[in-house]
Amino acid sequence: MEVKILGTGCKKCKQMYDHVISAKEALQLDVGVIKVEDMNEIIKYGVMLTPALVVNDEVKIVGKVPTVEEIKKIMK
Repeated sequence: MEVKILGTGCKKCKQMYDHVISAKEALQLDVGVIKVEDMNEIIKYGVMLTPALVVNDEVKIVGKVPTVEEIKKIMK
């Protein structure tokens, strides 16, 4: 499984990254987490609002910071 956080490094993007790490650790998953801050790469996913969460190249959440519990459900 590969998880990407799409965003330019704003406060919400950093918060989403922290939530993903917390979910990953809670589920004890060996998951790669990548920050994508290049707008050209973000646009390739069709994302116009950040932050966005991408799991295995599928956009799951756009424009909001999900809770750790929401992320855990997506990662299971």
